[in-house]
Amino acid sequence: MFSKLVGIDLGTANMLIYVKDQGVVLDEPSVVALDAETGRSLAVGQEAKAMLGRTPGQVLAIRPLKDGVIADFEVTEMLLSSFIKKLKLKGVFSRPIILICCPSNITSVERNAIRDAAYRAGAKKVYIEEEPKIAALGAGLDIAKPSGNLVLDIGGGTTDVAVISLGEIVTSTSLKTAGDKLDRDLIKYVKDTYKLLIGDRTSEEIKTTIGIAWPGISSETLSISGRDLVTGLPHSVVMKAEETELAMRESLQEIVRACRTVLEQTPPELSADIINTGVMLTGGGALLEGLDELLAQELNIPVFVADNALTCVAEGTGIMLDNLHIFK
Repeated sequence: MFSKLVGIDLGTANMLIYVKDQGVVLDEPSVVALDAETGRSLAVGQEAKAMLGRTPGQVLAIRPLKDGVIADFEVTEMLLSSFIKKLKLKGVFSRPIILICCPSNITSVERNAIRDAAYRAGAKKVYIEEEPKIAALGAGLDIAKPSGNLVLDIGGGTTDVAVISLGEIVTSTSLKTAGDKLDRDLIKYVKDTYKLLIGDRTSEEIKTTIGIAWPGISSETLSISGRDLVTGLPHSVVMKAEETELAMRESLQEIVRACRTVLEQTPPELSADIINTGVMLTGGGALLEGLDELLAQELNIPVFVADNALTCVAEGTGIMLDNLHIFK
């Protein structure tokens, strides 16, 4: 029996699974709903995400990955196992060969935790690869050539910036300022400005619907509801797109500074290449309106958003799996 070749983008917000010859077969939130008393899994993925912030006392909705690494080992194993079972990747006599992506600067302990979780979920063999490299492959960059490519991968928990040449990372940095941090910025802004308490799902809706990274490019508004901190009663306010840029400005500047740091450490010959090749934006954060404009202005180099920004990493694992003989 042949083992299935499986690529997993183990994201803080979403988990994507790629199966060789089938493409991306799963894209679900990395959330598990548990029974607080028995510790039994009640729902995973989309079904569990719908319960976030809305569960009664005996049900816990948990996101087991934090900042791109495993925060809750047992729950991560449950998540992986249920998706592997759902997709029927494991047979009686065959277990899948899995390639998992991780942020570029995690520790060996965190790396081993990811490997162990995959083995316990039923993998026959586990490979671990750095996310920016795989994202670059998925975005269609030819990273094997001796020329510099700068990749900015903004996920839910981490933002990875890396310069890649000859198939390897030359300089990189990883920071915890990413999609989740932008959500928290919006929650804080609405609380401070409107004295209104909103949840994670509402802040994510604000970010994806009217969120902008560059002032003046949108005049959209959105009605948001939450709990009034003064009266304690439900209340609605209308928020403008301009305000989102204000709320997220500091975090976005952190991402710009990370890009600058990586560029300052890049060898001059590769810097010369990057002036022509520019920055490739991948990950869910790449879809924030005006982010390419902000980076282009701050870094003075062209910025491109990958066509498949959300699935870049998963599709990159597919290319890597096709060339496993080189990888081995």
